[in-house]
Amino acid sequence: MPTVSSDLLDGVRAAGPLQLGIAPFGLVAGVAAVEQGLSVAHALGFSSLVFAGASQLAMIELLGADAPLAIVVGTAVVINLRTMMYSASIAPYFRDLTARSKALASYLLTDQAYAVSIARYGRDGETDRFAYYVGAGASLWLVWQVTTVAGALLGSGLPPELGFDFAAPLVFLALLVPTLKDRASGAACLVGGLVATGVVVAGVPFHLDIIVAAVVGVLAGLAVESLGGDA
Repeated sequence: MPTVSSDLLDGVRAAGPLQLGIAPFGLVAGVAAVEQGLSVAHALGFSSLVFAGASQLAMIELLGADAPLAIVVGTAVVINLRTMMYSASIAPYFRDLTARSKALASYLLTDQAYAVSIARYGRDGETDRFAYYVGAGASLWLVWQVTTVAGALLGSGLPPELGFDFAAPLVFLALLVPTLKDRASGAACLVGGLVATGVVVAGVPFHLDIIVAAVVGVLAGLAVESLGGDA
């Protein structure tokens, strides 16, 4: 039976390939912070408190535009609503944890930590689930903080031709492709992607495009599954 330490290290290793996308994304967040007038210390504090790439960038942009604090916080909440779905999905595996452990798990919850953990839980019932999750989540957290500071220190010195803006989409593609195992998941992916593209073009307010696309994609997957689309 695997030990706690080996499961934690397994989580670190599972998150390793994803760090290649997280690192440049963190650099972009650091650069954006200093370009909007934040100090390196503020950038690090902001990154540690929020720890959510897309919402961090949105909040930094709004702060730079002198938007009201309620708008800044509200935008971050809306962008991160998807984590409620992650929480509901992974909660049964953490049912027996203490309140302190659950609080740590919620803080470390990201798209990447959720994806690698759920994939492992589904194929290995002997895993120390919390240790594996912390290994993945904490390693992602560490790389995010280090690269955010590096981006803040480098500032605008990073050449734009490096194309760091592509880091986030590549990370999500790396998470998505292995989950496409049947027609139901394929339908959810296709419909969700089409809806996301459509609602972005349509200009849905308050960054609700992710939530709308996710809900419609899930419904499409359920519909295909109910029609016998598991093959």
